Amino acid sequence: CGNHLSCLNCSCDRCEISLKPTLEDARSWSMSFEKVMKSAAGRGCFRQFLRTEFSEENMMFWLACEELKKETNKTVVEEKVRQIYEDFISILSPKEVSLDSRVREVINRNMLEPTSHTFDDAQQQIYTLMQRDSYPRFINSTAYTDLMKSLEEPPPEP
Repeated sequence: CGNHLSCLNCSCDRCEISLKPTLEDARSWSMSFEKVMKSAAGRGCFRQFLRTEFSEENMMFWLACEELKKETNKTVVEEKVRQIYEDFISILSPKEVSLDSRVREVINRNMLEPTSHTFDDAQQQIYTLMQRDSYPRFINSTAYTDLMKSLEEPPPEP
């Protein structure tokens, strides 16, 4: 939504960022990227971090693909596929995600008969990119360190 300064202070209806993680939840994120992506609060905080690296479109694309996979209505699937293509695959899009030529060819073939799995290869490639590239920087970032500090209980008074 663009209204938040940190990963914890958005309360709009449109984003997952309003969810404050537990300390245990946030700690688990440093163990694996999968734990970040399985947690709504983790995705929200990671997405906020991606925004600072100008790569938020990777999370937006991944989330759009997750939504697409849940859709069963053929007409809606075709519309969502077209929209995802325009938003994230088209070289004309400012939110274009970085995909190799093999995956782009697969997508172009899949576009002839769009399904809820049209972007599976691309989604996997972007997931791997985030895991290898952005995730280690997220875990070592001041954003993550500050989050952990804010969740840890203050030491008891002597």
